[in-house]
Amino acid sequence: MGNRQTNILSASRKLFNNFGYGNVTIRMIALELKISSGNLNYHFKKREDILEALYFEMVAEFDSRIKHLEERELTLKTIKEDILLSMLRMSKYHFFWTDIYNLLRLNDKIKSHFEEVYKTRFKGYNFLLNTLIEKGIIITFEFSKERQCLIERMIGFSNTWLYNSILYQNEINQSYIESQSDSLMLMLYPYLTEFGKSEFKALFPDSIII
Repeated sequence: MGNRQTNILSASRKLFNNFGYGNVTIRMIALELKISSGNLNYHFKKREDILEALYFEMVAEFDSRIKHLEERELTLKTIKEDILLSMLRMSKYHFFWTDIYNLLRLNDKIKSHFEEVYKTRFKGYNFLLNTLIEKGIIITFEFSKERQCLIERMIGFSNTWLYNSILYQNEINQSYIESQSDSLMLMLYPYLTEFGKSEFKALFPDSIII
């Protein structure tokens, strides 16, 4: 990708984050870059092409993170660190997550990819839970539906915490991102063994778990 395309995507992401995808026009992006709309159209024929490029730019960042994760030992500490890092990355593209339901309807390629990613994420969470059980950190689930519901809740929260920030008019800052990351981690707490709880409490201040 050339410098001009990279600059277009960077400016578009900034405008989409500030004003929302639906409120930003090709002309606005061109003005931000101080180029003509025709020059911009040479690289991206329509706004949806920019949306698609930004989505897969975001995907590439997450794919890179997943490759790095394979080299790390899975513990509550590394899980906590990874959740926070993931949420920080999501916040860079918060225009997508705050309008996710509408944007998925706009682009079939994005929608199809997102549905496949869900399956991959479900398998990833399943592997994570199995590892935590083997390490004696969480209990064995009494029935498969219990495990499935936990995974679905965690993925659902991951997909919508930024949407909720707009719904309840919360500023997306470091403090808010950390609080949401803690909320996701807390979903594991009812399933922790005594050993797991001691590990968990060592990671969080008393205000989180009392």
